[in-house]
Amino acid sequence: MNIPHIPFDQGNALMDWHELTQALAQGHNRPKAEIGDTFLYRGSDTLLSRAAWIDGLGMAVKTATIFPENPGQGQPMINGAVCLYSDQTGTLVALIDFHLVTKWKTAGDSLLAAQRLANPDARDILIVGAGTVGLSLIEAFSAGYPQAKIHLWNRTIAKAEQLAAKLPNVTVAPDLETAVRHADIVVSATMSTDPFIRGDWLSPGQHINLIGAYRPDMREADDTALTRSRIYVDSFDTTIEHIGELKIPISAGVIGKDDVIADFYQLSSFNRWNAQDITLFKNGGGAHLDLMTSRYILDKWQAAE
Repeated sequence: MNIPHIPFDQGNALMDWHELTQALAQGHNRPKAEIGDTFLYRGSDTLLSRAAWIDGLGMAVKTATIFPENPGQGQPMINGAVCLYSDQTGTLVALIDFHLVTKWKTAGDSLLAAQRLANPDARDILIVGAGTVGLSLIEAFSAGYPQAKIHLWNRTIAKAEQLAAKLPNVTVAPDLETAVRHADIVVSATMSTDPFIRGDWLSPGQHINLIGAYRPDMREADDTALTRSRIYVDSFDTTIEHIGELKIPISAGVIGKDDVIADFYQLSSFNRWNAQDITLFKNGGGAHLDLMTSRYILDKWQAAE
């Protein structure tokens, strides 16, 4: 059997943001995923494996190596691959580039939430963070909201300017507070451990979509932002007890677990946009989303053959 190896550029050219969000929504109509993570360490180097099994869809193991010293030697800091396995036989059916799956999973996850919670006629979208994920978010939200203007803010303005110069539909926002106050949708992907999106800046009708925090000590939005918002997540299992965005305010009694209304397994509870509400979504990722994305990538690859 010829097992496909799907590299980034060739796979990326086949993808469609609208189709991916549909695939993610359909994936959550299947039985709930079994997921598991493992971490191995050697000094500052890390081997991370995330596994998921969805009955009827298959299995995926996404492995990442994080070697912080690599950039100094001209090598990428993060490398890896996704192994996709058959649900019927357990045999390997595809080997997919790690960065391809991560790009589309991460941005597609947030786009799906925005499609359910944000103003469908959004005219102003603010992307916070000018890194690799920020670029993916610009692509995804430009496709999801072609009528909107995209603004980009980054702590280092020069980095935002460098990225915006490559993208004709993007302008740099010099002041974060002003940009947040004017945005219909705020999408944030930073490595911050100190909340910097202030709830006092928010207005009814806005949608806040948070991606960056992934450790227990990381947050992007303050307590006021949470208490003023209707809160949703992609997965209860990968966010509430694991990521500081929710873990810290829950532990402090600022909000309760019951204040998190729904995850993607209750997509029908993601209420359509209401001009009176502020909605906040926490993107936690998870291997089940990698599996759904990988299956979509393989389907597109096979259809193109």
